[in-house]
Amino acid sequence: MRWDLRLRAAKRNIWTSAEMRRLLAEAGLEISAGKMSGLWTGTPTMIRLDDLDVICAVLDCSPADLLIREPEKVASRHPRRLEAAGPDAGPPH
Repeated sequence: MRWDLRLRAAKRNIWTSAEMRRLLAEAGLEISAGKMSGLWTGTPTMIRLDDLDVICAVLDCSPADLLIREPEKVASRHPRRLEAAGPDAGPPH
């Protein structure tokens, strides 16, 4: 998965992490400057669902707008298994 916070924020005319942090605080989510920097410049390894809910509210989006699937990365982790299953095979249940 790729985290796409900056692009989603830019679509709402939010251009800096400081501005995003201020808007989150106004919505009730206090984030440290360090954590905001990580959310803004990288891909978080973990995010609380409550925090994600506030981020989505501020950006008027859904989690799917922030998380971009990268199927090629999944395929590179298990190429033989996915190739054997065929191109139309879904994830195992």
